[in-house]
Amino acid sequence: MNCDEFVELVTDFLEGALPEEDERRFIDHLAECAKCETYLEQMRQTIAATGELTPQNISLDARQQLLTAFRNWQRQ
Repeated sequence: MNCDEFVELVTDFLEGALPEEDERRFIDHLAECAKCETYLEQMRQTIAATGELTPQNISLDARQQLLTAFRNWQRQ
């Protein structure tokens, strides 16, 4: 597994939704890649900080700002 694949699977991993083979590959990659370990920890912290953020409890302005940011995001 490479880092791009890892990033694509983080949400499923955190939700316990990865198939067994993918989870094994995910964990193997995590054991060898400090950058992905940091990324996973940042995702955990983000989830903890935002809690149960839903479209219903975010202001229209904040929602629009987020949507604009994601639309303008480019892979580096």
